[in-house]
Order: sequence, then C-alpha cells, then structure tokens
Amino acid sequence: MAIRFWLGVVQRDHVLHGVAQGIAQFNHGSKADVSRLREADGLIYYSPRVSFPDGDVLREFTALGRVADDSVYQAADGQMTTATGDTFRPWRRRIDYDREAHAVSIRPLVGTLDFTTSSPNWGYQLRRGLIELSRHDFDVIRAQMRAPSYR
Repeated sequence: MAIRFWLGVVQRDHVLHGVAQGIAQFNHGSKADVSRLREADGLIYYSPRVSFPDGDVLREFTALGRVADDSVYQAADGQMTTATGDTFRPWRRRIDYDREAHAVSIRPLVGTLDFTTSSPNWGYQLRRGLIELSRHDFDVIRAQMRAPSYR
C-alpha cells in the first residue's frame, strides 16, 4: 500500500503532550480518524492555537513524524472529559517523531502549499481535524521544519 501524508490539526499544548508520549490522536480521540493512518505514513501537526479553547493564536506546524506501526489502540492510562462532563478513553496511534524538527509558521507557505491554493477559504477544511496532504505539501513543510532555526 502506498505511503500517504496527513495533517492533524491540534492545539500546541496537546501536540507537545502527544510528542512526549510518542502518540497521536485526532478529534478528541476519534477511532475513525486514527484508523485512516497506516504504518510509515507521514504526519505533520498544525496548531492554530497554543491551547484549547481560548489560547493565543499560533498558526504553526508544530510536530513531524511517521506512523510507527499498524496498531490502533484505546488509551489505557486514563480518561478524557468532554465539555459536557462525559468521560471517554481516546483512540491513538504510535508515532516516531522527528525530535530535530522545529515549529514553523504557516504564513510564508500559504500560496505554495497545494491545500492552501485549492480554495480562497482553504482554512475551513482544517476544521475536520485531519486532512490528507499531497506529497509536495509534506515535503515542503518537512524541509522548513528541518531547516536551521534562527530563533
């Protein structure tokens, strides 16, 4: 099966927590979303905000990795709570994160990336929480995240 490339849309604080654990989850632990990924697929996280729901605006690509295996599993180490107070155990995937990658702004890449040129309202599709990227977009973002940082 061909390798695919994905963009997960998650606030930075959640991304950093996932990177520390070597896991990924999308849309509050949706099994359907994590099941779309396959072993060796590429994953980039985009963070519109620092934290949910009212964190500072960020608009950065915040993590880069590859799906480590084909196992989809439900978290055993605790539950998450919804806004309505219901609890659930999220579904996850193991990810091998690139620890050398650093966050980069989307701003200089708008108009270069296929997903930003497909529509004047390109940001609307990010509300889905997980979209498939073209190989071109993955390669462009990965190159920027691996470039020397002058922060």
